Amino acid sequence: KDDTSPRVIMSWQSYVDDHLIGTGHVSKAAICGVDGALWAASAGFDVSADEVTKIVAGMDDASGLQAGGLYVGGEKWMFILSDDRNVVGKKGSNGLFVCKAGTCVVIGTHDENIQGGNCNTCVGNLADYLLNNGM
Repeated sequence: KDDTSPRVIMSWQSYVDDHLIGTGHVSKAAICGVDGALWAASAGFDVSADEVTKIVAGMDDASGLQAGGLYVGGEKWMFILSDDRNVVGKKGSNGLFVCKAGTCVVIGTHDENIQGGNCNTCVGNLADYLLNNGM
């Protein structure tokens, strides 16, 4: 079969670089499978599988995050809230937002120069897009 139709292949890294970091509303970002596998991350943002699986578990039962805190990229964040798709953390004037799609989570942080609401919107919009497209 001769398939000459154009194909658009977008890497997970381009989602991080273009749709999160590139907006100017996210300082560090990652996309991980709900199993903890790292799909893509911004430079120097080392998110572990253990950190991700604990966050995903915290979306169903926040008691572990409430008791032990929230760890992402080897840093401890103060747990703020969670629901069935979201986890929010804070460290000083920096914030952390995690939003679950179907098979993955989108993680974004912001520093003191970025409005938390803008970071949250970017992370949530990408997770919604991925969820609506079967991810």
